[in-house]
Amino acid sequence: FNVAIFGATGAVGETMLEVLQEREFPVDELFLLASERSEGKTYRFNGKTVRVQNVEEFDWSQVHIALFSAGGELSAKWAPIAAEAGVVVIDNTSHFRYDYDIPLVVPEVNPEAIAEFRNRNIIANPNCSTIQMLVALKPIYDAVGIERINVTTYQSVSGAGKAGIDELAGQTAKLLNGYPAETQAFSQQIAFNCIPQIDQFMDNGYTKEEMKMVWETQKIFNDPSIMVNP
Repeated sequence: FNVAIFGATGAVGETMLEVLQEREFPVDELFLLASERSEGKTYRFNGKTVRVQNVEEFDWSQVHIALFSAGGELSAKWAPIAAEAGVVVIDNTSHFRYDYDIPLVVPEVNPEAIAEFRNRNIIANPNCSTIQMLVALKPIYDAVGIERINVTTYQSVSGAGKAGIDELAGQTAKLLNGYPAETQAFSQQIAFNCIPQIDQFMDNGYTKEEMKMVWETQKIFNDPSIMVNP
């Protein structure tokens, strides 16, 4: 397959590159895509040097499968363009997760939903916490059903991308050297701390991250009656 990674220079994109190589995915040609700012950066893949290209100038007709992890706004812009060119887009953002005609897939839980990619040539990837939870709960759901899930998650700063990782490292170094921590990526100091907020708070008092687990669980199990208390 000809494979593209959009958002290749981010923390998730770099991990995608590593996993493709580690699992020996059958890649004929690899395209690394990012914004103009990252154009020209190089990575090694299967013994070859691959240069990052500017997505604004890229011809999507060269690609069979594209892995998107460049943020929701960029997925909203480029995923339909790539899909229209015949690319199967696997989107790692939350942008398409709740569209009724786009499959939200956890292979170990609802692999049959993958066939629905033909609707729009896009497959949505769920939130990481939802994935882990539903893989564990699937056998129970199949055996006896589930009425309610009470769940607590503790998540790493890498969920906020490179900015989150850098802020944790920077704050830790400053505090250990007697300097005050500067806060930008998070609402509160994150070094040596655990804060009860991921993403923005919604009108119902839950954060968007918490509501993702509610909405995604119901869609993946195709069961809107399941109650989720995150």
